[in-house]
Amino acid sequence: MNTLVRIAASLIASVMPPPEWRVPVLIITAVLTGAGALTLYVGNATSYLSDDPKACMNCHVMAPQYATWERSSHARVAVCNDCHVPQDNAFSKYLFKAMDGTRHSFMFTFRLEPQVIHIKEMGQSAVQQNCIRCHSSLTQDVAEKAMTVDLRNHGAGKLCWECHRETPHGRVNSLSSVPYARVPIPSSITPSWMNAGGR
Repeated sequence: MNTLVRIAASLIASVMPPPEWRVPVLIITAVLTGAGALTLYVGNATSYLSDDPKACMNCHVMAPQYATWERSSHARVAVCNDCHVPQDNAFSKYLFKAMDGTRHSFMFTFRLEPQVIHIKEMGQSAVQQNCIRCHSSLTQDVAEKAMTVDLRNHGAGKLCWECHRETPHGRVNSLSSVPYARVPIPSSITPSWMNAGGR
C-alpha cells in the first residue's frame, strides 16, 4: 500500500508546476476549461449523441434537408442517422459522427459552408450501405452485388440515389429550395434566469 501511495505522490509531483507558477497555471487551466465548456454548451454538443433529427437543425443550412425529409415517406420509418451514419456497430457509428461532426464544426465556425451541400465520399459509402441494409429484401440483386462507392468510381455500376435522386430529399438546390418550410428553430443559448430580467 505504501508503494502505491509513493508512486501516486511521485506522479503528482512530476506534473505539478513549480510553486511560483501554480497560480498562473491554475488560472489558465480554469479559463481554458470554462471556454471549452462554454463552446460545448453553445454548440449544443450533447444533442449530437442522440439520433434526434432536430440535432441536424443546429445548423441553419440543413433546413431544406430537414424539411424535405420530414415530408417524405422515409420520415415515418427512418431518422437522419439511420441513413447517414454507419450502422454496423456502435464504435463505427460514433467514430463516424465524431469525424463528420468535427469537419462540420470547423466549417460552420469559420463560415466555410456552401449554399448547396454535397455529400462527401465517406457519407456516400454510409448512405449506400444503409440503402442496401434497409431495402435488401426488395433489391436482392443489388444486395448480392454490394455496390460500393469505390466500384461506382471505377465504372462498375450506379449508387442507389443515382436513379432514386429525389429520395428522400426531393430537389434541394439551395437554402431557398423550400422557402416556406417550417423547421425547428434551435433553442436560445441564453439561460432562462438571464431572460427573466427584472421579473
